Amino acid sequence: MACVYIPVQNSEEEVRVALDQLPRDASDILDILKAEQAPLDLWLVIAREYFKQGKIDQFRQILEEGSSPEIDEYYADVRYERIAILNALGAYYSYLGKIETKQREKEEHFILATQYYNKASRIDMHEPSTWVGKGQLLLAKGEVEQAFAAFKIVLDGDRDNVPALLGQACVEFNRGRYSDSLELYKRALQVHPDCPGAVRLGIGLCRYKLGQLEKARQAFQRVLQLDPENVEALVALAIMDMRTNKAGGIRRGVEKMHRAFEIYPYCAMALNYLANHFFFTGQHFLVEQLTETALAVTNHGPTKSHSYYNLARSYHSKGDYEKAGLYYMASVKEINKPHAFIFPYYGLGQVQLKLGDFRSSLSNFEKVLEVYPDNCETLRVLGHIYVQLGQMEKGQEFMRKATKVDPRDAQAFLDLGELLISSDTGAALDAFKTARGLLKRGGLEVPVELLNNIGVIHFERGELELAEQSLKEAVGDGIWRSFIEGKVNVGAADATACNRIYKDVQIFTQLEADNVNLELPWNKVTALFNLARLLEQLHKMEIASILYRLIIYKYPDYIDAYLRLAAISKARNNIQLSIELVNDALKVNEKCPNALSMLGELELKNDDWVKAKETFRAASEAADGKDSYSTLSLGNWNYFAAMRNEKRAPKLEATHLEKAKELYTKVLVQHNSNLYAANGAGVVLAEKGQFDVSKDMFTQVQEAASGSIFIQLPDVWINIAHVYFAQGNFPLAVKMYQNCLRKFYHDTDSHILLYLARTHYEAEQWQDCKKTLLRAIHLSPANYVLRFDAGVAMQKFSASTLQKSKRTADEVRSAVAELENAVRVFSQMAAGANLHYHGFDEKKIDTHVGYCKHLLEAAKVHCEAAQREEEQARQRQELARQLALAEEARRKAEEQRKKQLEKRKLEDEQKRVQQQEEHFRRVKEQWKSSTSASKRRERSDADDEEGGHSEKRRRKGGKRRRKERSSKSQYEMEEAEVDDQEYEDAPLNYGEPADQMHDQDDNAEENAQDVLAAAGLEDSDAEDEGVPPPNASRRRKAWSESDEEEEERRPESSPVRENSAELQESDGEFGADNEKPNQDEAVEDED
Repeated sequence: MACVYIPVQNSEEEVRVALDQLPRDASDILDILKAEQAPLDLWLVIAREYFKQGKIDQFRQILEEGSSPEIDEYYADVRYERIAILNALGAYYSYLGKIETKQREKEEHFILATQYYNKASRIDMHEPSTWVGKGQLLLAKGEVEQAFAAFKIVLDGDRDNVPALLGQACVEFNRGRYSDSLELYKRALQVHPDCPGAVRLGIGLCRYKLGQLEKARQAFQRVLQLDPENVEALVALAIMDMRTNKAGGIRRGVEKMHRAFEIYPYCAMALNYLANHFFFTGQHFLVEQLTETALAVTNHGPTKSHSYYNLARSYHSKGDYEKAGLYYMASVKEINKPHAFIFPYYGLGQVQLKLGDFRSSLSNFEKVLEVYPDNCETLRVLGHIYVQLGQMEKGQEFMRKATKVDPRDAQAFLDLGELLISSDTGAALDAFKTARGLLKRGGLEVPVELLNNIGVIHFERGELELAEQSLKEAVGDGIWRSFIEGKVNVGAADATACNRIYKDVQIFTQLEADNVNLELPWNKVTALFNLARLLEQLHKMEIASILYRLIIYKYPDYIDAYLRLAAISKARNNIQLSIELVNDALKVNEKCPNALSMLGELELKNDDWVKAKETFRAASEAADGKDSYSTLSLGNWNYFAAMRNEKRAPKLEATHLEKAKELYTKVLVQHNSNLYAANGAGVVLAEKGQFDVSKDMFTQVQEAASGSIFIQLPDVWINIAHVYFAQGNFPLAVKMYQNCLRKFYHDTDSHILLYLARTHYEAEQWQDCKKTLLRAIHLSPANYVLRFDAGVAMQKFSASTLQKSKRTADEVRSAVAELENAVRVFSQMAAGANLHYHGFDEKKIDTHVGYCKHLLEAAKVHCEAAQREEEQARQRQELARQLALAEEARRKAEEQRKKQLEKRKLEDEQKRVQQQEEHFRRVKEQWKSSTSASKRRERSDADDEEGGHSEKRRRKGGKRRRKERSSKSQYEMEEAEVDDQEYEDAPLNYGEPADQMHDQDDNAEENAQDVLAAAGLEDSDAEDEGVPPPNASRRRKAWSESDEEEEERRPESSPVRENSAELQESDGEFGADNEKPNQDEAVEDED
């Protein structure tokens, strides 16, 4: 039993005080200490014992009395003990300020602690324990740098001061300098190897932060060897075991946490980790108890943040979003920076998103993204939030970024596809297909929802085969496969049974009795419904109806299946059955707006106007006026009421049109992009005669609808065509009807064909009108209105043809044939039953038959007159044809004669060319024989002669051209039949220049010889022998032969009469050329 002894003043006796039996009232002890003037170290021992026993008030009372001015004055010469008391009080208030949660009280505690430390410093400013206490105070206040300076002052004086080393190690740890902190802990351990286990705990934490997990584990285990009940070491080892994410490690970690909890049930960290474990096991009651205890025993901000976070997660998982949000917010408030603990921000953002607070949720998720910029989950959530806030492009940007951060994240592509499906179906389809491929490559099952979305997009894009493949893959195997493949026969026996079969589910009862599995999982119902809808689009109505009935059989509350069956019945004109099916849907939900709207349409089609109006009002009220479809239906009702044929009053019509306009405008105010409401408003304006305004509205609606693949709005095309028709612009109306028919109905809609036929009728294009009506009759053979209109068109065509002032017999015969066809059509209608059902009466049809027969009688006269005119026209044509044939024969004879003349001219030309060539050949041979015996002169004489020859060649070329001109005149003379006198005069004109040329050539040659003699170049042999020059002899021989041939050829080359002037002019030119002949010219002429 520990005791202290207080010496009695002025005596050797001592007062014995048992430390475990200290009085409850500290005043008794204080009286003894004061009376006996006990040493101050005894004051400290007794105060510390009170503190250990948890008697904080007594501890504080003794220390505060020991630091009073009276004691200071009495113990003025005692410095260390006084400083120790003051430092103890400073440490106490530093601890209170550290654990205090309220800021005001926290600051008050720190102020008191500062005052005590300052007072101790005034006693001895160099006391190390005081500086260590100040450092601890500054560390508790978060002033890390000043705390570092305080500890440094101590270490500068004593580098082995263990408290200062430990304080400095804490400072470095808080700075994040774990290596420096580790070195300081080691140094403290080296200085004082018997340090408590807490020092090694700091070493373990540093090792853990540095990633040296094995050494950290060893340090924590050493702590437990020194102190087996060290809770912090147990918790640290438990955390390391649990973070291995292995079953064995988690089990060992939980066991250590339990042990720490048993040792000290108020360890907040152990409580938080146990709560975290029980959260994942689903034991939320334990989670709440543990976290509430942790919150009660700790004031440490990060620890409390974890406790609030665990509590918020528990409520979040249970769906209590209000409480979860409050606790998430409390957790966030305990954190100074998001980087310290980011999970509460994520949970708070989720709760706020669930509660619809998108702005606050966006702020929290952006803080998460600052800490983890590449977190795919956060990027996807931000994308969804921006979409909810209307920032579609930014939302898509975040989604695409998520897919780029992790291209193997199938969920990211799935979310991106769902985001794009309303704006870009092509990109959405690509994203869905990518997600499907990633899941298949990863060996994961592709969700039915994903396959269903792919199939729906293909369906909306018109890719029906691909849609069928995806939807069949989505629904998988089941009884529906047998229905689709025709393995189960469910056909109806007759028409009546076929009409009633849409409500028959006995076949499924029979199949179940035969032990056939009819199981239909709930997650495949939507995909099966869409598959049935696709089969309906492919005109496989029976199979589609079976699938709809299977859905109803397994899930009787599936309203859409009832409505599709009603739509099929309506398409088959079975209005009563369709109404019954809609009423079955209303039994499931009597306020279903879609069912009520469809029922109103059926009642309107059944001509039950009052019921239809009440039903449309009920549909609008069921949706609180927010259902655009029901409001539009009411607008349509008012429009149809205004356009009713019977009892059409102008005032009532205007009232209904104004009401319809009001309802359409109401829808446009709620949804300014509603194309159907805009189309209805345009129709009302058109009915009021405002065609230009209505046409502009229809055009805008058409452009908006053309830009979306989800909206097929053929009505606006028809309305534009109606406006053109009303304005009398029939060509544009025809074009618009044809485009609509081709684009939306594949040329198979009888109603639009009727509109087109009416336009042709008004444009007086009777034959086009008849052809269009025949196409419509082919599509709807039971429609008597089309047959009647075809008969009227044929009647009108015949009447207009017979009224023409000029018509052919073929036109009259065609009119007669059309009249006979019209009579046949009207007669068949008159013989048919239920005429009144189709809106006709016998009197009206008989009137048309009588009028057609009257036209047939009148057509006989027209036909005879047309035949006479046709016979006369045929005779005139025959006469004209014979005249044309005679003219053609004369033209051909003239062409033949010209061809023969051309042929003769060609033959004569060829003969003349042959004669000239023969003459040239003889002259050349004579020339060669006459020059073989003569000697050649000097080379210079030869060169001169060659120069002369070139000149002669030019002149001879002129002669030949003139000869050709003469020969041409000869052929022209034959055509003109020239007189004999002129024929004989022509050679004289041709020969005179030739003789003159010969004389001139002789003189030129003699002159040339004289020139050669004067130059000393004459032939000496010729002079000695007296032989005339060889050139002269040769020239004379050539002239003589040439003259003989000229005499023979002259009759053939005489000029014609028409060209006499030309020939004389040519001869003049020829004479002019030969006025100055020379020797070389003569030689060339002979050549």
